[in-house]
Amino acid sequence: MNGLKVFSGTSNPALARKIAQYLGTSLGRARIDEFPDGEINLKLDDDVRGRDVFVLQSTCLPVNRNLMELLIFIDCLRRASARRITAVLPYFGYARQDRKDEGRVPISAKLVANLIVQAGAHRILTIDLHAAQIQGFFDIPVDHLLAEPVFSSHFQKTIQEEVVLVSPDVGNVKRARIYAQHLESDIAIIDKRRVSGSEAVVQNIIGDVRDKSVLMVDDMVATAGTICEAAKLVKGFGAKRVIVGATHPVLCGPAIERLAAAPVDGLVVADTVPLNDKTSFGGKTIEVLTVSELLGEAIRRIHRDESVSSLFLK
Repeated sequence: MNGLKVFSGTSNPALARKIAQYLGTSLGRARIDEFPDGEINLKLDDDVRGRDVFVLQSTCLPVNRNLMELLIFIDCLRRASARRITAVLPYFGYARQDRKDEGRVPISAKLVANLIVQAGAHRILTIDLHAAQIQGFFDIPVDHLLAEPVFSSHFQKTIQEEVVLVSPDVGNVKRARIYAQHLESDIAIIDKRRVSGSEAVVQNIIGDVRDKSVLMVDDMVATAGTICEAAKLVKGFGAKRVIVGATHPVLCGPAIERLAAAPVDGLVVADTVPLNDKTSFGGKTIEVLTVSELLGEAIRRIHRDESVSSLFLK
């Protein structure tokens, strides 16, 4: 692992430390603070000239500050003569704005991809993009990993009864089908209509959930509107209990209150986004799985110029 350097931004230092521990190295030293007017001030304390550098930063809340910090970090590494810079984005923000679905709206995901490339990144490593085609927005290589093996392994150990995989919307069917294959389960699909950026209405379910435990998987839980409405629907169709799995626990706005009021019996998330004080809902603890070994192994293989295709989303 000679020549490898791993740095962390301020968005998710706990995950970065776990990755460094998996790799048997220590995090690179950098000082990140702010000028009195709020501008980000960054200084590297380690030499990176000629090094293969990985900088970890989730563009989660506060989204714009974390994104700007990432851009400044990449620019700093480029000007310090790093040989290769890989931006490790466990959670890629602005991914929901990936197309023009009506007039006079931006494609923010493409803009953010352009900013990261122009800042000087040579490669992207990320997990469970909201839309897989966002990989094509980058004009540099993208390693897009799937957290499904981590979640499936957990569910195989913890769910013993018959379970049906429920996709909370039509766009998530492919993800649910992968889980259903590995868990050897049936699948059901919920028909969802989005009313606004923060509100969605579920109207029907395709499949049988009666007297079965329901497992709903998605790439993220943001305001939890879709998940909670879906949980109410499957309960109305006779489901015994509802377990939700989501890679990115964004949990913004009324998410915790909605989850507490909904018939959700368990929430399992990954540590791509720090929970901070949002560790429970309605007296139920949010279970957190780590993706540090998945990311750490991908970093190891990228550094050694080995194949990471077995870790890719197929």
